[in-house]
Amino acid sequence: MTEIDIRDAVPADIPALHRLIESAYRGKASRAGWTTEADLLDGQRTDPEDLAGILADPKQALLSAWRGEEPVGCVLIADRGEGTGYFGMLSVSPTLQGGGLGRRLVEAAHAAVADRFGARRVRISVFPQRETLIAWYQRLGYRLTGDTLPFPYGEPRFGLPRRDDLYFLVMERALD
Repeated sequence: MTEIDIRDAVPADIPALHRLIESAYRGKASRAGWTTEADLLDGQRTDPEDLAGILADPKQALLSAWRGEEPVGCVLIADRGEGTGYFGMLSVSPTLQGGGLGRRLVEAAHAAVADRFGARRVRISVFPQRETLIAWYQRLGYRLTGDTLPFPYGEPRFGLPRRDDLYFLVMERALD
């Protein structure tokens, strides 16, 4: 396998990263991996305008993983203030999931939020229905905080819910 290069995404990457993110989270293609949300949501996971907004915001970035000219993964990082970083939208090409790239992207996210934003801890949010994913994050040192966040019902740009009990669990981990 060709070496994977992890770097900051740039605006020219948006079309390819958008296709990658959608394939990792939604629709039939996402079912080739284990991180699909296709049973929870239809519609889009994000859109090019949202990705452009992330790239334009100095408190956010998209780290992207490339194998040659092909995007194979990405992760959103953000500064939440008060020493807290955040990452989300962790995406790995469904056919490459389970091979360690997701862990590499999480490690890159940890390093980036600490370096760029001075974060001492990092938070993530996960659907409670994603028990396998929660267990994976726990193996990476995350713990459930007891906090929850509402799902943005009525905002189709975040997806079309297939059920009415969606919300997010907040998990946190200290950074070394």
